[in-house]
Amino acid sequence: MPNANRFPSRPTRRTMLAAAAATVAFPMVNFGRYSVAGAAGPTYSARTVELVRRALVVDMLAVPRIDFTPEGHSRPYSERELADFRASGLSAMHNAVGVGSKEEALAFLAAQHGLAGRHADLFLLVDEAADLDRAKQAGRIAMIMGLQNASPFEAVEDVAFFHGLGLRCAQLTYNSQNRLGSGSTDRADGGVSSYGAEIIAEMNRVGMLIDVSHCGDRTTLDTIALTTRPMAITHSNCRALADHPRNKSDEAIRALAAKDGVMGITGVRMFVRTQEPTNVGHIADHIEHVARLVGIEHVGIGSDADLNGYDDMPPAEYAKLKALYTASYAFRQRIDTDGFDHPRKVYDLTEELVRRRHGDADIALILGGNFRRLLGAAWTPAAPAAAKDKKGLGE
Repeated sequence: MPNANRFPSRPTRRTMLAAAAATVAFPMVNFGRYSVAGAAGPTYSARTVELVRRALVVDMLAVPRIDFTPEGHSRPYSERELADFRASGLSAMHNAVGVGSKEEALAFLAAQHGLAGRHADLFLLVDEAADLDRAKQAGRIAMIMGLQNASPFEAVEDVAFFHGLGLRCAQLTYNSQNRLGSGSTDRADGGVSSYGAEIIAEMNRVGMLIDVSHCGDRTTLDTIALTTRPMAITHSNCRALADHPRNKSDEAIRALAAKDGVMGITGVRMFVRTQEPTNVGHIADHIEHVARLVGIEHVGIGSDADLNGYDDMPPAEYAKLKALYTASYAFRQRIDTDGFDHPRKVYDLTEELVRRRHGDADIALILGGNFRRLLGAAWTPAAPAAAKDKKGLGE
């Protein structure tokens, strides 16, 4: 694979010490192979299994189930599906879809709250950042509710309204223009509107994470400039490695990091690489590109799929999904990336990072530590304005 090490220059004392420590701590990394929770399928090194077991693993775009049918959200999980979730290694997932209207957003939130409630032994709905830690300790998956479009914010007051319903993250736009700004597949990008600037300020005030994954280039940069809090690109990749309109420029990645933001790398095939082969190693290339560009503290995971990915969808639903997007999406035969298309894919990615000699601490940051830090900073409501001192006003 290209970029076999995180840094292209000669090894530093820190990287050599980290590699040596990893070898001592996990002497069986190259000798033992282990299954996860007794599950059939791929096996992994002892070090990988232990890293995922200890880490807070946050997937900042992962829906519980890709299903367009009316019963998709109401159908209970089978024992096999429940076992897959428990063996996935996930500690937290950001559950968000693209919606157009306020009614669609309310229906989505109601359906997902019902799904989490029916499987309360598996999911924990998130209110604050500490809920991620509680879910990890309890062996449950923290569900972060989000929307991939801020169109449902029909008035500034709707931000606080949706926050009260449990919404903790929202993209400003999906792929197309809305009242707030432009999408990644729009012909022209006019940037953030005056109304969009008001929404950004209100999201900062209530403590709702701002996401620009699907925003156009100028809208992305405008949002980063306007926000007063750390924000996210929850699921996108680096345009320097794959020239796709949904990917982000180095300029945007640098601007995000300057505001202490975090970028989640996705496994959607055409965002990972524009040619074949396309495998989990190429996902690691994007992680390493962000790390070299702005530091390991600003990159994480946002798979943009459910546990199994897209390619095993029923053919009619698969065709329907592809038809929703413009030709610029450049779908190929498959949507999922090889090695990142099954319930235990986080182990495959971790194994690749181990193979590339990343240290345990850095891998833990990538798996979820960086997003945990970001969410703790973004979700704290702004302090209320100090009351005016009325002394001396004759009261």
